[in-house]
Amino acid sequence: MEHLITFAITMLTVTNPAGNLAIFAGLTANRTEAEKQAIARQTAIAITVIMLVVTWVGSLLLKAFGVTPPGLEVAGGVIIALLGLSMLRSKTDAMTHSPEEHEEAQTKDSIAVVPMAIPIIAGPGAITTLILATQKFPTFEDRFIISLVAVSIGLLFWLVLYFAGPISRKLGVTGMNIVSKIMGMVLTAIAFQMLANGLKELLPGLA
Repeated sequence: MEHLITFAITMLTVTNPAGNLAIFAGLTANRTEAEKQAIARQTAIAITVIMLVVTWVGSLLLKAFGVTPPGLEVAGGVIIALLGLSMLRSKTDAMTHSPEEHEEAQTKDSIAVVPMAIPIIAGPGAITTLILATQKFPTFEDRFIISLVAVSIGLLFWLVLYFAGPISRKLGVTGMNIVSKIMGMVLTAIAFQMLANGLKELLPGLA
């Protein structure tokens, strides 16, 4: 249970509701209220579907490519550390959302699936975290709990994005940056722990 709670906190942190709320607000600034609400709903559904697919199929992809769990843990630690550090600097990491993608998204009819759901929210960090969780907790019951976490995050994002306007006005840029920095600090600490655990398994002499 302790590990699953840590997993849930990691997923919540790596998906970064505060930071991605700001991105959503920026990309939908010129949309009507009805369009914003529709995009929020579609994004939440897409996030949930992506995370559920990864939960139940991700480990099979690992086996197909011959990637070991320790190797993924090291790579995941690096990816998540970069995300955490970018959150600490209050900057959007180009790994999840480049300036070119941001500019292109502003002219697209629908931004719910791409780029909001993937790669911004359910991006490399979230996918890596999910696959690692399914490796550590491989039973059907474990994956069911992981699926519940994924659905909960999807519902949370629907609420956050649905009320993006009032929330962003209430918190302001400074408030969202503070929340993002705190989450970035937690995420960086988790990432280095993942990196250390993966290296110890790859290189037992380090232990």
